[in-house]
Amino acid sequence: MAIDLWRRHTGLRNALVLIALWEVVGQFKLVAGGALPALSAIVRRLSVDWSDYPGHIWATLAASGSGFLIGNTIAILAGILFVIFPVLLRVTRGLNIAIFALPPIAIAPILALTLSGMAPRITLAALGVYFVTMSATVIGLSQHDSRTADLVRAYGGGRWQVLWRVQLRGALPSILSGFRVAAPAAVLGAILAEFGGGGRWGLGTYLLGSLGRAEPDRIWGIGLVATLIAGLSYGAFALLSARLVGTSRAVSLNPAAPPSLQPDTGALWYRLALVAASVALPFLVWWAFLRGLSVPAMLGKTPWDVIRYLFLDPTSAQAQARLLAALAQTLPITFAGMALGMGFAFVLAVSSRMLPEFTRAFMPVALITQTMPLVALTPLLVLLLGRGTSLTLWVTVSVTFFPAYVMMAQGLALVPRAAVELPRAYGARAWSELRLVAIPASVPYVFAAMRLTAPRALLGVMIAEWLATGRGLGNLLNQSRGYLDFNMIWTVAAVSVLISVAFYQAVLIAERRVLARMGMTTTE
Repeated sequence: MAIDLWRRHTGLRNALVLIALWEVVGQFKLVAGGALPALSAIVRRLSVDWSDYPGHIWATLAASGSGFLIGNTIAILAGILFVIFPVLLRVTRGLNIAIFALPPIAIAPILALTLSGMAPRITLAALGVYFVTMSATVIGLSQHDSRTADLVRAYGGGRWQVLWRVQLRGALPSILSGFRVAAPAAVLGAILAEFGGGGRWGLGTYLLGSLGRAEPDRIWGIGLVATLIAGLSYGAFALLSARLVGTSRAVSLNPAAPPSLQPDTGALWYRLALVAASVALPFLVWWAFLRGLSVPAMLGKTPWDVIRYLFLDPTSAQAQARLLAALAQTLPITFAGMALGMGFAFVLAVSSRMLPEFTRAFMPVALITQTMPLVALTPLLVLLLGRGTSLTLWVTVSVTFFPAYVMMAQGLALVPRAAVELPRAYGARAWSELRLVAIPASVPYVFAAMRLTAPRALLGVMIAEWLATGRGLGNLLNQSRGYLDFNMIWTVAAVSVLISVAFYQAVLIAERRVLARMGMTTTE
């Protein structure tokens, strides 16, 4: 009976094996001369330091929880509005991408200087969850079964009845998948604000005060506590999503594609006006933020200040040279990390259908890399991997692959079972089922994962550069903070957003072309 229980509970078995390996490696100091302590040593250090933790944990929970609630509420409402009024999605596209692409390490000190109390942490946590949940909401609402919507209309239901009875219920699994990604992101946002914005309480503050003590057991302890918080929040929504997916998935393929979110093309002047509004809105919000909070001119730089700093000042040539040199170091590794992260996420998503045992075996490690905040994980990886390219790639892949995997796995899970079983009835193998039905049906989710991955890849590279490698945009940002060069801080933030927007738009163009050939609609 015990053997049978051991075989059935794969997750528990894998976790115990991982703990045993960790303990052996730590006891014999097999990694970087003790950079990875034994789990028992970390637990002992946690027991010694435990009196320090309650205040720090509560501060991080309060900030991340408030940011999670605020950010997701706004995200769901925005997603509903974007589906009801497609033009609004076009107009706010630039702002939405800018919010997602804002590098937390760049805006954390700015928020600390312009806001007071817990507001910087809550704001950064809310910004971290908004785009993921908004995208999941739009995808879920737009990929509804049009036959059910037609049935509601046939019985006299209007637009709101269709939204409530068909779209929102069908979108619930997708929204919960967004919550799974957003929950660790909220914790990361709060800790980054604590790490970069000062304050007395919070796990980020505690970590910052522990980095220079050469005590890896304490650093690992802080990281594992943060991982536990993020992992429990992820697990709660994963469990809820698993319970609801089975009752929300269709039993057959929808023969009619849902209506596109793209508005009618209209006249040329109309399309140009939408593009102009989309481009102008982020800069208008930037200017309004500074003016609304009365940020001093020395700290808050407007879009015009950034343009003048880069192109019109006597020192513009030097600023451009520093920025271009940093970009030359950051962009190649960003492309490589993004490609590796997407490829690994796709393999893991497919393996979850083809080889579920392998996926369950890997998930404990995957959850640790995803839920442990990067500001805690990166110093530990420095001890293990050094400060070279391998560290940056590892951080970038760890940032990108898991959200992409969650999105793609959700797309595969929502493929109707009857549609997947049809090729099997004609003798097709499991891979043929995936290739002919499941993967093509989940293509919108694959592209949604790519849109999520592009800005996150740049963020991962910048965090590694900021904390460890001393290269690229992240290092330039770190140096600028030390020199109180607010012009360069705002410039790096603006340039990183523009790069992420360019990545996003490239993926969106490819998505439209591919889905048009497949006779499917895009959610953007």
